[in-house]
Amino acid sequence: MTRAFVGLDLGTSGVKAIAVEPNGRLVAQHSVAFDFDRPHADWAETPPERWWDATAKATRQLVANLSNARPNTEIASVALSGQMHGSVFLDAAAMRHAGRRPITALSPALMWNDQRTEPQRAQIEQLLGGRRACVEMSGCPSLCGLTAPKLLWLREQRPSLAERLAGLCLPKDFLALQLTGVFSTDVGDASGAMLLDPRSRQWHAHVLDALEVDPDVLPIPVESGTPIGAITAWAAEATGLPEGVPVVIGSGDNQTAAVGAGVLDSGEMLMVLGTSGVVLAPCDEATPDLHDDVPGRVNLFCDATGRGARTGQWNLSGCMLSAAGSLEWARGVLAPDVSFEALLAEAAQAPSGCDGLLFLPYLTGERCPMPDPDARGGWIGLRRSHTRAHLVRAVIEGVSFALAQITDIVREIAGRPATIRVTGGGSKSALWRQVLADATQTPIVTLETDQGSALGAASLAAFGTGETDDLRALTCRWVRPATTTQPESNSPLDAARVVYDRLYDDLRAASVALSQAQRASTNPTPAPGHTT
Repeated sequence: MTRAFVGLDLGTSGVKAIAVEPNGRLVAQHSVAFDFDRPHADWAETPPERWWDATAKATRQLVANLSNARPNTEIASVALSGQMHGSVFLDAAAMRHAGRRPITALSPALMWNDQRTEPQRAQIEQLLGGRRACVEMSGCPSLCGLTAPKLLWLREQRPSLAERLAGLCLPKDFLALQLTGVFSTDVGDASGAMLLDPRSRQWHAHVLDALEVDPDVLPIPVESGTPIGAITAWAAEATGLPEGVPVVIGSGDNQTAAVGAGVLDSGEMLMVLGTSGVVLAPCDEATPDLHDDVPGRVNLFCDATGRGARTGQWNLSGCMLSAAGSLEWARGVLAPDVSFEALLAEAAQAPSGCDGLLFLPYLTGERCPMPDPDARGGWIGLRRSHTRAHLVRAVIEGVSFALAQITDIVREIAGRPATIRVTGGGSKSALWRQVLADATQTPIVTLETDQGSALGAASLAAFGTGETDDLRALTCRWVRPATTTQPESNSPLDAARVVYDRLYDDLRAASVALSQAQRASTNPTPAPGHTT
């Protein structure tokens, strides 16, 4: 009887389920897409039940696909990966019934790209003693997208729901709760809540006390490769996964993406070119970014290499909110009927530097390298001679230069890597890989099997249930490089990079001015004597 390890990755707009054999061969997969909601500008939320419904559909089809492809294969274990920072609010009834019947959350989950919590973010920064103190305690500055401001928002804006709060967990942990009835989280995902001490890998008592967070509403964090329970009879019926199969908690999507790309040791670097853009570098010590001028430019998180009593290490991570998401937006407004492949081929015909056209990728505010929820994007320098090809290429270059700025920050702390491994939908574009190589002046490496976070989760399923005691050796077997894109010497983008770097402060000021002008136009000051 052959065994397979299942990885479930809960993304921003879909869930992916994959099954991997012990030799690393992908034998079955299935994805189910879903939407998230934007009821107001800068809000992003999803009912967690939507995630569960999509997961159940994905796993049922995965099990069917696996049975067809490998009739004598048994599922040995399941592990989870998920979008980070989201807030799932649960009442006592949901906690009590989880794993035995469908449960619902108190409200839609506020997602990682939700920007409504600026007042609460500022309040946390003040309560904890300033930005530097926040970074020293949690590894992160106080940012709108993190989980802690969302909890304060619930207390201030939805007090009746806050009174019923019995459990607060992260998106993938909601799936774990449904599958097993066990309320759990891991240290990697929990690092993004701004409530964890990354050194002790436990909830930070002083932060919880200062923010008046009851520790009883939080799950106890464990290492990412730890089995937390098994598929219940009800969950087996709902998902098609066999009852009793062990469930490994897994980690946040960035940590599992690093595992799925084989980026586990200091001196290596990962770039994820998905809806958001992430630069991540493993590190051997819990060293937060305490830059004198702007502490916390990048975050310090626990990594996903631990299991049980064996603690893992850490990583430094910077996230921009609209990376490949910027291209998706541009396609939607410029050429919704044109495929991404055709649009990228067209963009490749435009010259490097786009004849002076710049693009600001701050479509949903920004987190890194410019932490500003009010940041606004746009094309700058438009002339009549610019074409759609220029517009699209400018998006690719603008995103790439923002990622290069994050890369520079990470390099200051973690050192310069020999190569950067890149995953995500944007990495499929040869044009985008070349622009990234030129912008970072570092070879860009893709992988033979780019299953990203889902493969990382499957790796943790194997590691967590004893298939191997060496996660690094496992990823060496499962993850193989495919292509390497070398930076061009004397690339025309060298001059463009200089322009972006020199104009960074001016571009930030322009973005803030655009935001202020937008607010003024949508909320004009009433004339004297006028009532609204």
